Amino acid sequence: MRVIVHPVVFEPIYKPRIWGGRGLQRLGKTLPADESIGESWELVDLEDDQSVVRDGPAQGMTLRQLVETWGSDLLGDVPLFGGRFPLLIKFLDAVSDLSVQVHPDEARARQHGGDVRVKHEAWYVLDAQPDGAIYYGLAHNVDRAGFAKAVTAGKVVDLLKRVPVKAGQCYYLPSGTVHALGAGVMVAEIQTPSDTTFRVYDWDRVDAKTGKPRDLHIEDALECINFDTPIPKQERSHVVSVWASVTRLVTCEPFLIERIRMQEGAEQEIPYDGLVVWVVLQGKGQIEYPDRPEPLLFQAGDTVLLPAALKAAQLKITEQAMWLEVTVPLPSDLAPFERPSQAELRGQHPSMVQIIPPNQRDHPE
Repeated sequence: MRVIVHPVVFEPIYKPRIWGGRGLQRLGKTLPADESIGESWELVDLEDDQSVVRDGPAQGMTLRQLVETWGSDLLGDVPLFGGRFPLLIKFLDAVSDLSVQVHPDEARARQHGGDVRVKHEAWYVLDAQPDGAIYYGLAHNVDRAGFAKAVTAGKVVDLLKRVPVKAGQCYYLPSGTVHALGAGVMVAEIQTPSDTTFRVYDWDRVDAKTGKPRDLHIEDALECINFDTPIPKQERSHVVSVWASVTRLVTCEPFLIERIRMQEGAEQEIPYDGLVVWVVLQGKGQIEYPDRPEPLLFQAGDTVLLPAALKAAQLKITEQAMWLEVTVPLPSDLAPFERPSQAELRGQHPSMVQIIPPNQRDHPE
């Protein structure tokens, strides 16, 4: 019997990492004992990793099975990405620095073939120690020859931009951006469905399990690093109403990311007619929908998948909540026309909406 589409939350997949720790417990995660967990994969459809539905009518089904069974009822008009669900969602906890790395663009991914896919990603900072930072692109006027020389001399870090970070900030890392997540930083990572990473430097550390340094991929990395084009600046927009606020964080071809805040007691119909993913960062809520006597409950640390064909679903916020709302943009013939505001798209009356100038916003840029 075919399961009617409904909101879904998946079981996390925990990944031990040489740079990980136990910090993801602060997100309500029940981590495997005695392991340093660096990543919790919340939504994934890859050859070797599949998210599994946690509960509800589709309990036990994989994301791949949902894609195959629900089809356009799940995806709407959103195309698959290299034959896979178009998003991969993670939480990362960096107790020590991640390797300096880069991901392939479309051309390099095609050259490699197989399961090598282009990887664009964004980091939303959940927590950071006072000295927490990320390495985010190259310093000014670094070319391939200079970078290769720095690799040989063990001075790669000298050519990177080190950016201090704090909770609430968001950074877009398109393919070709050399980068590293710094020690003491926890992020939510939104990315395209790819697990291809080329390491260029790993802080000269040795893997305790093997007694050897981890593999580097210098030539592949040099081929992939974008030495010519600066990282595109992400402009924010911010709209508030009586019950909610909406902040646009990232706008790029593979995905859009908005941060939603909703007050306790807020109730409304879920208004979408396309695929939406919520990465819940704070609070609690529930979604009521037809054909299920019990609502779907969600809380901080959950990732909620809302199918495109979801109908008559009602959202109730039981504890002041915040989440990242992730969608996949579609090409449109209406691009030249002005887009309705996020408040209007969510059914909020214009008289209840206030536009907040950048210098008066209560969130870090």
